[in-house]
Amino acid sequence: MQSGMVIDAVRITDGPNLLDADLHLPEHARGLVVFAHGSGSSRFSSRNRQVADYLNKGHFATLLLDLLTQAEEGIDVRTAEFRFDIQLLGRRVVAATDWAAHHPVVGRLPIGYFGASTGAAAALIAAAERPAVRAVVSRGGRPDLAGDALPTVQAPTLLIVGGDDEPVIEMNETALRRMRAPVELAIVPGATHLFEEPGTLEEVERLALDWLNRHL
Repeated sequence: MQSGMVIDAVRITDGPNLLDADLHLPEHARGLVVFAHGSGSSRFSSRNRQVADYLNKGHFATLLLDLLTQAEEGIDVRTAEFRFDIQLLGRRVVAATDWAAHHPVVGRLPIGYFGASTGAAAALIAAAERPAVRAVVSRGGRPDLAGDALPTVQAPTLLIVGGDDEPVIEMNETALRRMRAPVELAIVPGATHLFEEPGTLEEVERLALDWLNRHL
């Protein structure tokens, strides 16, 4: 653990539902990044945790949360019922944002989002509902699933896609054309959807930190 890092296991309410989350708060944090994971994943996503650790070292607090309750997760594993319910997932990111805004420490920090896969669509829906959000980063995301929320997003948005993930490149280009906020598409050469190739996730980390430094 980094010197001065505070790690809290927290619970966030969405109506009657409780969502588990991990808050990582480094010393001298300059912003808070809320992570929205992709379909079938959780706050324990190894890739998101690697990116979050990199951002912590760059003096950003991170909130990694489960977008589904434990009961919903149990159902989703069997039926995949909830993982593409983008409106539900977006509402959960909004709930996390509102929780953070009232937190005694991170409530003073500017907020950004980091979304992966379907979590990117959830982050964009939340950004449309909470215009105070300063920045959005999408990794291998499906921003197209945010639909009619896309033109109302105000936060500067970075769409990161693997160069060998051609179908998702097209989906990101489609979403980009619908957006009115400042938006950039960054293609990581040689990367597939999960950025498993050597050095590709490190490039995601670098791009994300640069974007957050610029806008948070």
